[in-house]
Amino acid sequence: MADWQEIGPLSRTLRADNPGPMTLDGTNSYVLGAPGAGVVVVDPGPQLEGHLSALAAAGRVELVLITHHHADHTEGSARLHELTGAPVRAVRPEHCHSGEPLRGGELIRAAGLDIEVLATPGHTSDSVCFFLKNDGAHGSVLTGDSVLGRGTTVLDYPDGRLGDYLGSLEQLRVLGSAGGPVTVLPGHGPVLPDLAAAASAYQAHRMERLEQVRGALASLRSESGAEPSAADIVAVVYGDVPANVLGAAELSVQAQLEYLRG
Repeated sequence: MADWQEIGPLSRTLRADNPGPMTLDGTNSYVLGAPGAGVVVVDPGPQLEGHLSALAAAGRVELVLITHHHADHTEGSARLHELTGAPVRAVRPEHCHSGEPLRGGELIRAAGLDIEVLATPGHTSDSVCFFLKNDGAHGSVLTGDSVLGRGTTVLDYPDGRLGDYLGSLEQLRVLGSAGGPVTVLPGHGPVLPDLAAAASAYQAHRMERLEQVRGALASLRSESGAEPSAADIVAVVYGDVPANVLGAAELSVQAQLEYLRG
């Protein structure tokens, strides 16, 4: 039986059974809709028939939205389109099915909702978030992998870039600071109560890591007289990171090095 979590008056979530080092407990698929209306599904998740069938049965699916192209968010999109007939919209045309590509700043009206599309590149170049102004006291933002429920986000370099990501975090911080606390509905991990606080913490973490990378770069250059590799810096800065995510850490270091050199 599907284990739904009710979040706000317009939102609920169903977690896919695809846990792992990059997906935490699994991918969060969201179902959005006003009372008495159809529904919008955000991030159908992996190709798991039971999960997709539960999403298809959640209501009259009018639209499927995608936060970014990674397979743990998009793999089930074509099948959900088959099950429901609902168009699938993403930034990248190859992940759309009978729907137009998403545009940053666009206002989508579906399932009795107004959903604002926020362009938030950085985790990937095509990352977007979705803002629901009336979901709870001060609204909610579906952040995909731009802000997670726990831990930090990997920059999928070279597609994801640190400069873009810092700009996206600032955009989210400002949005979350405009009124009362805005709820974070992340692609992985638990719901967070305060977008501004989450984005500020992410900004501080990025600046701390950037300083660590800058220091390791200078130290390793001094010791060897040569330019260190990203793997060399990972060994210094990310020594406490589990082996199964070291590859992801190296991608983030490569993004940091490009930012510093730029």
